[in-house]
Amino acid sequence: MEEFKTYKPLLASIKNEYDLTIAHLQEKLHSLEAVNAVLVTASDQFTQQILAIQKQEKIEITTLKKERLYLLELIDQMREEKSSLEMQVYKMRKAVAEEYLRYLNECDARKMLIIDLNEIYRLKEEMKLTKVQDERGEDTVKLSLALKMARQDLTKAQVDLNTMRANYGDVVPRREFELQEKNYNELADKMAALQKDFQDLQSEYDTLLDVHKQLSEERDQYYNELISVQRASTPRPDWDKCADVISGGLERWSILSEGKTSDQLVDVLLEDLGTGLLKEKDAFVGKGKNEKVPIFLRCDGLVRNKKLSKKEVVALLREIWRDKIAFDQQKGKRSKLAEFFLNFFQKKYGDVFAFDWTYTIFENIKLYRSNETMTMFHNILMGTLDEGVYHSHIQQLSTLFKELTAADTVNTGELTNEQFALALKTVFPSKTEEEIQELLEAAGYRSELDSISYRSLFYEDDEGKTQLLVTKIKNQYLNEKQTYLRELRTELGTRLEVKPDDLRAAFCAIDPGLPEQTLDSYISWAFQLPKEQLDPSETLHIDLLMQRLLNGDIRRQEVVSGDAKNLPSSVTGEETEASVNV
Repeated sequence: MEEFKTYKPLLASIKNEYDLTIAHLQEKLHSLEAVNAVLVTASDQFTQQILAIQKQEKIEITTLKKERLYLLELIDQMREEKSSLEMQVYKMRKAVAEEYLRYLNECDARKMLIIDLNEIYRLKEEMKLTKVQDERGEDTVKLSLALKMARQDLTKAQVDLNTMRANYGDVVPRREFELQEKNYNELADKMAALQKDFQDLQSEYDTLLDVHKQLSEERDQYYNELISVQRASTPRPDWDKCADVISGGLERWSILSEGKTSDQLVDVLLEDLGTGLLKEKDAFVGKGKNEKVPIFLRCDGLVRNKKLSKKEVVALLREIWRDKIAFDQQKGKRSKLAEFFLNFFQKKYGDVFAFDWTYTIFENIKLYRSNETMTMFHNILMGTLDEGVYHSHIQQLSTLFKELTAADTVNTGELTNEQFALALKTVFPSKTEEEIQELLEAAGYRSELDSISYRSLFYEDDEGKTQLLVTKIKNQYLNEKQTYLRELRTELGTRLEVKPDDLRAAFCAIDPGLPEQTLDSYISWAFQLPKEQLDPSETLHIDLLMQRLLNGDIRRQEVVSGDAKNLPSSVTGEETEASVNV
């Protein structure tokens, strides 16, 4: 270009296009590496889930087979008992029929015998009467009349006797009847119980068959998913190979990779490799002045790489937050971080060099994904995370530190376990006993120790790494937010498209004490519009709505304590930052 001055603009334009293409391809390479990491993580998770499901399924199938064999044996026993009882009932019925026939024949023979006896007795009596009459010479007419009356009485008695025998001749003795009735009732009860047991067993067997069918279908489905995952997945990488390309060798890699998942190891590897590439790059290519480009990156040409270390970037971020908090307090409202980010460096280094610093810091915070300070600043800067989340967290820590300091009356920097627990309950009155116990353990609570050194718990090192207590408070806040949003989604029901009024009604239903100003800020954040510009007929898909609310400073009203209430519409002071960074 220096030798061919005539073509210098053309050659510069060609070189600029090459630089833009190379930068675009590098960004695309980074995004593809992130996708590869997600695929590896998903493969590991699905492999573990499928192995656990197969193991549990084998145990359940073995148990169900044993139960099925036992139930089949029980059913066979019941059937045998039923057959035996039916045979006994058949024999008893046959015996009763034979006894009834024998009694009936005996009754008829007895009737005939009685008739014959009566006839013989009558003839005997007539012979006696005739003999007596002949001997005594009694009146024949009188005797004939008496005989006639006696015969009438005898006939009447005989008729009554025959009627009684006809009606009750086939009746068995009461004792035998009661005995047979008792046996019959017992057998009927046993039969009914056996029938009920059989029906229950049949129902259980049908249920087990249905469950077995469902388990078989699920097993086949999981097996097919396993085959699909095995075809699509790649082998688990050997992370120890990374020690050969990481500066510091195996010793440093062991320190960096200790206790981290595959996804976190990819971030660590990308950070280490990206740091080296970032330091080798002397300049960045400007992204142009298009309105779609963030305001702090709107420039053309090349900007110089300041080659800052992680400590220097974290220190600058802290300085930006302090100046922004002071600026917002002075103005009385919260400004956008993206605009303040550019103005900060314009005031400090001038318009010419401001983009050198903004590009350098932006590339660094985009690279260090495992650094929470840089990641939060990056998300707030890009507008995907509500700035109120940062201020709310700082305000919580400030309130807790003030409470602990107030409890430390002798200013020793230490509190007893009871004093520390009481301060936690005062600042977080809605937390459960389990959550308070988690915070105590994160603070270093031990049963054998009588006190906790609380000042060191709020220390943040030069690279932005916080202590375990601060991390645990953040994690609990995130869990509480997720629970709160799950209740909100349940209240919204099956709606796929949500209007502002629907969202307002759902918030009021699950959190009646929510102030109107805070509720308006929640809805404005969800629809990304000020309250005055909200259209009641506008709708938002439920998935996008829940994602935005998850990235906002959303919390249940009763969980908020002290000065942290209504944080979305307030600004924390510089005293907060000073009290946290002890």
